[in-house]
Amino acid sequence: MAGRKRPKSGLPSRQDILDYISENPDHTTVRDITSAFNVAKKYRARLRSEIRRLKDMGLIKDGDDRPLSRTGALPPVTVVRVSGTDSDGEVLVTPDNRPNDQPGDRPAPLIYLKADRRPGPAPGIGDRLLVRLRRQDDGDYQARLIRALPGGSPLVIGVYDGDARVKPADRKARSELEIGPGDRMDAEAGELVVAELVRHGSRYGLRQARIVRRIGRFGTAETFSRAALGANDIPVEFTAEALALAEAAIAAPLDGRVDLRAVPLVTIDDEDARDFDDAVFAEPDADAENPGGWKLIVAIADVAWYVRPDDALDEAARQRGNSVYLPDQVVPMLPEALSNGWCSLRPREDRPCLAAHIRIGADGRILNHRFERASMRSAARLTYRRVHDAWNGNPDEECTELKGPVLEPLRGAFAALEIERKRREPLNLDLPERRVVFENAESWRVEERPRYMSHRLIESFMITANVAAARTLAAKRTAALFRVHEEPPADKLAGLTETLRAMGHPTPKGQVLLPRHFNRILANASDTEEADLLADLVLRSQAQAVYSASDDGHFGLHLRNYTHFTSPIRRYSDLVVHRALIKALKLGDDGEFPPSDRLNDLAAHVSMTERRAVSAEREAMDRFAVAAALNAGSDRLAGRITGITRFGLYVALEDSGAEGFIPKRLLGAGRFSFDENSQSLGAQRGGLRYSLGQILAVTIREADPLRGRLILQPIDSE
Repeated sequence: MAGRKRPKSGLPSRQDILDYISENPDHTTVRDITSAFNVAKKYRARLRSEIRRLKDMGLIKDGDDRPLSRTGALPPVTVVRVSGTDSDGEVLVTPDNRPNDQPGDRPAPLIYLKADRRPGPAPGIGDRLLVRLRRQDDGDYQARLIRALPGGSPLVIGVYDGDARVKPADRKARSELEIGPGDRMDAEAGELVVAELVRHGSRYGLRQARIVRRIGRFGTAETFSRAALGANDIPVEFTAEALALAEAAIAAPLDGRVDLRAVPLVTIDDEDARDFDDAVFAEPDADAENPGGWKLIVAIADVAWYVRPDDALDEAARQRGNSVYLPDQVVPMLPEALSNGWCSLRPREDRPCLAAHIRIGADGRILNHRFERASMRSAARLTYRRVHDAWNGNPDEECTELKGPVLEPLRGAFAALEIERKRREPLNLDLPERRVVFENAESWRVEERPRYMSHRLIESFMITANVAAARTLAAKRTAALFRVHEEPPADKLAGLTETLRAMGHPTPKGQVLLPRHFNRILANASDTEEADLLADLVLRSQAQAVYSASDDGHFGLHLRNYTHFTSPIRRYSDLVVHRALIKALKLGDDGEFPPSDRLNDLAAHVSMTERRAVSAEREAMDRFAVAAALNAGSDRLAGRITGITRFGLYVALEDSGAEGFIPKRLLGAGRFSFDENSQSLGAQRGGLRYSLGQILAVTIREADPLRGRLILQPIDSE
């Protein structure tokens, strides 16, 4: 398609334009298109008008002068992994590192691998392939093999059935593995195992494998998490070189650092937190020209001093991209000697930091800011609950001493930042978060995590520091990684608008939707039972936040400049930002980071590792929630309908938060049809109808803890 010429007497068709954009993803601008089609000058305005129409329709998108791209379309050449076969034996592949779809979301398109007659072994499950994609009329794709790639995953984690099969834990895997008679390692039924794919042939349409490691009986907390880590290819072990560097770390010298050890900075984290990478302090601004204003200090662990560019620690951190937080364990980005040691702002221990000094007005607006390398000594390791209790008149002994000099100024500065937040009106999605509370390795419950005002205080301070870092980098014209969140995709926004209208919450017509418009809808429903459901629907309609070498703003926070600066222990992007600040402000000789031409690749990589971590965390949580629902021992559970399709209902159980699916065949007697206008599923006779947000009494029909899935059935559906 590239370079296709059109007669000067006519315009390219809409499909011609879409095809060209798909096949030229790196250099497609309006100028490229007019040049490629060699359109006569008198038709160029019409061509530009057609491109604007395609953008308005949500078929293509751009950002100012950035290249155009098709929305929702997969790139024409991409890397995929073989995931299994369908019921007809056709080989299925999935885009490499694509996150799983959320329940209720539009399902990902199927990609079928076209049969290839070239010599050599057929691709097997886990193999990585470079393919060319062609979209079919039904929306699915056909992939034509270009070449096999190294780095495929020949190891599969799954549960052995005791006979000859292993069921993979990966939700994308469509078929089981067959284990040969001599390849079972005496594994027992129900054990979580690691199987190595055998490269020669298959039997009964199943790929052959051998068991190479036995992990333990599936059903314990450890095996739930191990399955999630293995299925998402998350590195767990550090190299000997990285561990040696971490163990050899010593206290950072005071030379060249500002001494902040007398400032009563405090850390505020969850009860079970082990790594403390941020500390905060506030005091009234004594400047008479800033009445009611505040001076803030946000001190962040100076990880850049310990992790130098391209050493073994840096390579390990870059490979991981971020820490992974599972219900029963943490897979850290850095070895524990650093993440819980020298890079953790432990109470009453000297630690190096990168400190942001920020002055704000009484209305919470940032007046000025500066960054410095410093040494600090945390005055206390506080928790959200303890700060909450202190503010509500029930301080413990330590908080009693800190309340006047530390906690009250923090609350005063937070109140000012709240004024700025309300003026800015970011997207206000305060969704409930669930946590697993363990009695032992085989017994737990899932409950809602408490949410305190102290959580919002830390979030406000961190956002403020991130904005200050982004503005500093912009002023110094320094390349770095930024946190970018685009406005909602047109197709998802259209679906959300339809659903909200069906639920009695119409959106403004003829307006560009901003965060404040979503907030109005959520505020109007705040006292209703469907409040959390509406917040979840709005969340699912949003674009995915990513890292980028361009500071293109954050839609959800309603900010023009934004980056991640506050968590270098657990996010590699933040470490890159620290190095950029050190270089821009001449704070040391360790401010090297990838050159500009490599930052785009690094941004794509850390965005991928973030999605990978989120996928593992969600899968593990789903397993714990399903197990908790099963352990409840009740035949009657309460659930809320969170999604409706032509094929059935998605339901979230009220107690455990586990999500299940009710196939249409289990809804009750008679035929059910989907009403798109009302977003409901109703019986053609009898008046029985299911709608979003409806509470149902259900029972568990089938359970698959390995993949965190439930099949539910309504009780008394007649």
